Amino acid sequence: MNRRSLLLGIGAGALAARPALAEDAPWPMRQVKIVIPFAAGGPQDVPARVIADRLSRRLGATFFIENRPGAGGGLGAQAVAQAAPDGGTLLFISSSISIIPTLRPGLGLDPVRDLAPLSLVCDVPAGLMVRAESRFTSLADLLVQARANPGKFTYGSGGVASANHLAGALFASLAEIDVVHVPYRGISQAVNAIYTGEIDFIFGSTIEVLAHAAQGRARLLGTTMTARLAELPDVPAIGEQVPGYEAPNWFAMFTPKGMSEELTGRLVSELALLRQDRDLLDRFAAGAAIPRLDGPAPLARQLSQEIEKWRGVIERAGIEPV
Repeated sequence: MNRRSLLLGIGAGALAARPALAEDAPWPMRQVKIVIPFAAGGPQDVPARVIADRLSRRLGATFFIENRPGAGGGLGAQAVAQAAPDGGTLLFISSSISIIPTLRPGLGLDPVRDLAPLSLVCDVPAGLMVRAESRFTSLADLLVQARANPGKFTYGSGGVASANHLAGALFASLAEIDVVHVPYRGISQAVNAIYTGEIDFIFGSTIEVLAHAAQGRARLLGTTMTARLAELPDVPAIGEQVPGYEAPNWFAMFTPKGMSEELTGRLVSELALLRQDRDLLDRFAAGAAIPRLDGPAPLARQLSQEIEKWRGVIERAGIEPV
């Protein structure tokens, strides 16, 4: 049984026994805002819009997306934390939320204290990508050349302290190589820099970079999960050659703290049903994303663990709070 099949089967019995709450009781708010704390067009937009559409159909309210970028996701997350816990505002964010307490202390936002976990939506691997004509033929080759030429090679990401910047910082630390980070305003600019030769490689989510490799314009040398991806069996997990390396990205949903157990339970049940939504699963598969939709507890554990993990990476790499 593969991982996707296993996830689809989680809680099947509980779902089968679930009463038809959504059809019988309209959602308390006619308009429900799902805040994405990044600019429109990012990788979160597609799954968030599919989820908004499904919740609108099931709960009898209009769920809509509001992009609210700024402070690495901190401004949008802060706005949700300050919203009333009445079911009218939700947060759809990436794993960058685990970086905010360390790198954005001025916001005063503690996601564990100020937000309530709703569910992980999916795990989103990142890939280490080079242009097709790159001098690096494999991950092993990149490591050999980087160790022989400290400070010579560069990698890009979608910005300082982005999840992919930290994936690269952790890679450099554990691999004991000296490579220079070059931040861009969004991953698309970093991808363009690969093609113009401004930088040597990038870290980017598979949702964003997989198409480039499929078109033959670029190559993936490794991925950031602990094991190889079913969709990319020939691409090694970086941890195969850099022991201990793991830098998962993920998308998740939160509510303001204090929402009632009844409303939270209804949303969790509706999200769990989406593990059987073929359209959403196909969209995940196209970007090598791994569906979760498994409720608050796994998200709470993941968030607490990664706040501590990335705090250590940030301190060791000397990345300054902003």
